[in-house]
Amino acid sequence: MSGVHAQGEPFAPTLSDADLHRISEGEELRLYEKLGAQLRKVDGVHGTAFAVWAPGAKRVSVIGDFNDWDGRRNEMRRLGDSGVWELFVPGVGQGALYKFQLLNALGQVVDKTDPMGRFFEKPPKGAAIVWDTSHFRWNDHDWLEQRAGRNALELPMSIYEVHLGSWRKHSDAESYSYLELAGELVDYLREMGFTHVEFMPVAEHAYYPSWGYQVTGFYAPTSRYGTPDEFAALVDALHTAGIGVILDWVPAHFPRDDFALAQFDGTPLYEHPDPRRGEHPDWGTNIFNYGRAEVRNFLTANALYWCDRFHVDGLRVDAVASMLYLDYSRNKGEWLPNKRGGREHLEAIAFLQHVNHHVLTRHPGVVTIAEESTDWPKVSRPTADGGLGFSFKWNMGWMHDNLGFLREKPADRRRHFDKAVFAMQYHYNENFVLPLSHDEVVHLKCSLLGKMPGDEPQRLANLRLLLGYQWTLPGKQLLFMGGELGQADEWNEDRQLDWPPADEASPVRRMQSWVRDLNRLYRAVPALWEADYDETGFTWVNCDDRAASVLSFLRRDKSGSVTLLVIVNFGPVLQSGYRVGVPLPGRWVERLNSDASLYGGANIGNRGGCDTEKREANGFEQSLRIELPPLALLVFRPANLALQ
Repeated sequence: MSGVHAQGEPFAPTLSDADLHRISEGEELRLYEKLGAQLRKVDGVHGTAFAVWAPGAKRVSVIGDFNDWDGRRNEMRRLGDSGVWELFVPGVGQGALYKFQLLNALGQVVDKTDPMGRFFEKPPKGAAIVWDTSHFRWNDHDWLEQRAGRNALELPMSIYEVHLGSWRKHSDAESYSYLELAGELVDYLREMGFTHVEFMPVAEHAYYPSWGYQVTGFYAPTSRYGTPDEFAALVDALHTAGIGVILDWVPAHFPRDDFALAQFDGTPLYEHPDPRRGEHPDWGTNIFNYGRAEVRNFLTANALYWCDRFHVDGLRVDAVASMLYLDYSRNKGEWLPNKRGGREHLEAIAFLQHVNHHVLTRHPGVVTIAEESTDWPKVSRPTADGGLGFSFKWNMGWMHDNLGFLREKPADRRRHFDKAVFAMQYHYNENFVLPLSHDEVVHLKCSLLGKMPGDEPQRLANLRLLLGYQWTLPGKQLLFMGGELGQADEWNEDRQLDWPPADEASPVRRMQSWVRDLNRLYRAVPALWEADYDETGFTWVNCDDRAASVLSFLRRDKSGSVTLLVIVNFGPVLQSGYRVGVPLPGRWVERLNSDASLYGGANIGNRGGCDTEKREANGFEQSLRIELPPLALLVFRPANLALQ
């Protein structure tokens, strides 16, 4: 089998001069329709057109199960000075295994997997599989149409972060497949009330304990759990259930596996050639050369590919801080300044602005979320205003401050009270997501429950308090799987979550009930999400009661109408008759109480609600006297204002 007609004449190239020009200039945003393995019908003959960018190679062949992996059978042709090698091979169809064999710039014969591969053999095998991802029959037209017409900043976003391989496993420790998750995970998310799921990286990765962060196949959903079509079916099922899908996307680095991108053609093709910019000191990986047009194109097209072919609703961009700073995790003399003499990675900044622009304009309603841990300005502001152009930014400061605060013994929290309220001082600088992510429950950091002080009832009360505070503050929220169970052990990718029996009335079930009811309240009340990034949406009532370790605040909808009063007791003492000012007279109904027996608490509260007294407090003319349980969060609403 070769790239010639039965009469011996070669097939014409399947890429035009215009295609090659756009590829060389970094302007082919649908690169996934040009390079890789494309099923084609050429001159009436069915087959596959193979194309790969390898400008440093001296010779390239496509090898596979269709030619006995013999590099002499299907030598590819170089198309001008584009660096692209191409060949149409008749008779090769869906499911064929293949690699590229290169005589590289160093004179070595190496077998490389396809950088544009859509599907791969299950690791540790590394052959790509010819696969057409454009023909899946979607049922989410209404979802996409609705998404395109809405502003994500003014919508509810309660995100459940999932590692696909360890959410649930079978008795033989085999992970659930995409199709099994399309049943059980979808049902669970719907029952628990989450609006979105965020998958830790699903792109193919050879090393399972990397959790997907060392990507070897940027264009391929991992084959560990099924085919690309079955991954699409999972997304489709989530959309049908009204649940958005966010993918963890990793453009900051790639691993040095010799079969993948590293030194692809014998030269530093995808990575920066200078190790001071091209090698990551923390992770032992390579850093992309963001200043090279073809590399920028490869990554931008990849982001668009997940939105186009798999209809994802958002990309959470991993390790943005490591991309922004040339001296990230480097000592003096170990990094190369930019052309202005500074530490800012100008090419990476331009790349992030470029990819955000194209994703957000070409796929209305899709969001991009930055995991960025520094005080870099305007991460979630438009590029026209000098921003990076992300939709949202993770608030890592809120996460670290509050986890540190709650680790303190309750009696000592008055001395550290600033940690609980500091995030609101800078909240309006960015469009923040409040994350309690996988990074906080691994590497001997303890589970969320394990971070909490006290005996088991106190630890559970503290965790309910933390989650309630997260859900009621301005900003969208993210919780890693297991947090809703109050899981005692750290997350382990080799084990499923500690699921209780279905009929067990345990602390796990009660914690689940608390998170479920937080989501139900959250979704029902626009004041908890409609004005997250507008100062009308939040007002402190009292953030200075250090002596009692109590704070209180109001949440309002976009119109400014008072909808909810939230009171948080971080202290270990019952505050009987605690006075709090309110803006409206009349009865206030207790809508949610983390100390309720339903959630495992002592059931101290204000059944039936409280009437205001004409007594000034916190700058308001009237106030409430409430029973405020220790280590508890209470939510009240005016009785004359029905929930929206």
